[in-house]
Amino acid sequence: MEYQFNFNIEKGIESLLYILDLLEKTVQPTIHSVSKVLYFADKEHLEKYGRFICGDNYYAMKHGPVPSQIYNLLKLVRGDLSPSFQPSAEISEQVLHAFKIVDKHDIKKLRQPNTDFLSDSDMECLNHSVTKYGGLSFTKLTELSHDRAWESADENDLIDVEDIIKTFDNSIEILEHLQNPHP
Repeated sequence: MEYQFNFNIEKGIESLLYILDLLEKTVQPTIHSVSKVLYFADKEHLEKYGRFICGDNYYAMKHGPVPSQIYNLLKLVRGDLSPSFQPSAEISEQVLHAFKIVDKHDIKKLRQPNTDFLSDSDMECLNHSVTKYGGLSFTKLTELSHDRAWESADENDLIDVEDIIKTFDNSIEILEHLQNPHP
């Protein structure tokens, strides 16, 4: 069975700003580090609360899972927007006023995150992920994110949510919840 979540673009922008706000206190955030921090936060949130934070999909890229829509937003800011991603002028403006890309990979926030878009559980998992993974090297983040879920997909293909769930100790309960979230 295939599970998809609906991507919430505003929540995606605020999640990214929240991660940047936490990371930049100790390291220079990059597209890679932010992608991996969000991946680990989403895994934790899915395992504990039955959903991804902003509903993004992950693709198995060479250096680990990449959040598809977040990556599209970052490419928009970097100036190499994918033809398949055409956000509205309003969304483009929001993104371009939220953060910038320096030297093709480093990310700088242009404003503070609006945490009204994030639940307590979202911030809990984002905080934990930044604390645990935020200071790790490119190589270590790549290695850790090359988990069984990443291995289950071909390179550049979608990682099935069920394959992520199969890495959890409580996978049966999470799968049952997703099949019938309102028993």
